Amino acid sequence: MPGYADIEQAAQVQHLDIFGGFHPVPGDNAPSGTETLILLGPREPGFWPAVTATPEFQDSAPDPMDRWSQRVIDQLATDLGATPLYPFGGPPFQPFIGWALRSGRAWSSPVTLLVHDRAGLFVSYRGALAFDHRIDLPPPTSTPCDTCAERPCLSACPVGALDSAGYDLNACHGYLNDAAGHGCMSAGCAVRRACPQSQSYGRMAEQSAFHMAAFHR
Repeated sequence: MPGYADIEQAAQVQHLDIFGGFHPVPGDNAPSGTETLILLGPREPGFWPAVTATPEFQDSAPDPMDRWSQRVIDQLATDLGATPLYPFGGPPFQPFIGWALRSGRAWSSPVTLLVHDRAGLFVSYRGALAFDHRIDLPPPTSTPCDTCAERPCLSACPVGALDSAGYDLNACHGYLNDAAGHGCMSAGCAVRRACPQSQSYGRMAEQSAFHMAAFHR
């Protein structure tokens, strides 16, 4: 049966990384029989150039990122003896936010978005692997917000659409409709970019632009 290091190595070959894991208990809404759930996210630096060179990004069909994720993680699941799970494809949708919070590597940030110990506010999950055996996991880490004295995320949004009070979706989309919103559209949300942990992650602006285009359709 594969251990943590085996899963990590297999994921990294596909430009993914383990973004956390946990042993489900009742109420976690994991598939029946799951003893260990492993969350997968983009491995940086280098994720975007690798992924955009794949067939899914060359065929002009919709949803290349989701199709790539499903192909790659389905294969990982087959190779490792796991069940693949995805944050897309619903409804119903898998509770990835709840799973992220259970993982010990993601938390609610000062601006209410998830923040990850490695990816900061650029955290995203491409999928998960559910195993029917218990896998030893590294101990939980601590939120990078604990050592972030300035907390620039709180004041980074040009129109105050994202702060400690939560997220004003209409104000955000209104700003992105305007020429002034070009910076967020081309390089990613200003709040996510302001996070020092995000800045150390290595995500390319082109990837953020791809996600912003999908968000602001």
